[in-house]
Amino acid sequence: MKTIEVDEELYRYIASHTQHIGESASNILRRMLSFTPADHNTEATASPGAVPVAKEAAAVTSASRTRDRVRAIRELLLSDEYAEQKKAVNRFMLILSSLYRLDVQAFAAATESLHGRTRIYFAGNQQTLLQSGTHTKPQHIPRTPYWVITNTNTERKRSMIEHIMLSMQFPVELTEKVCGTL
Repeated sequence: MKTIEVDEELYRYIASHTQHIGESASNILRRMLSFTPADHNTEATASPGAVPVAKEAAAVTSASRTRDRVRAIRELLLSDEYAEQKKAVNRFMLILSSLYRLDVQAFAAATESLHGRTRIYFAGNQQTLLQSGTHTKPQHIPRTPYWVITNTNTERKRSMIEHIMLSMQFPVELTEKVCGTL
């Protein structure tokens, strides 16, 4: 998988074409462009020694990616933007936005299973959250296609962040530190 950078306007345009929560940008673009890849069987043509090298490279890439994600969250906690937030709900929204940008698919999987007894916490639109309970105060999570209920106490917000971060396989210590800043 390759990473490309797009400006905010283009990102919003792509995200606005999301058909379901958790849909990847690649899938959205494939659908929008009517693009289907040619059927290549790369494993059949690979040399016998290629698989262990590929697995080793994947492990190194995964470890590097984990370090980058941890660094990004630590940088968020130290940022002026985060420090300037006086309300827990604003810090909550910044954390959610950052987690989404770090791993769209893992964020989608983590939020999909996160809900209350009667309330849905995350949705792709405001109306779904309004229908799931009274006084939910849905807010759009910046730079994502998601909405979240915000009429919860700080402890519930901490619990939501903890669930998402642990589901996304962040270290427990970092998760606790982030939750402690809310």
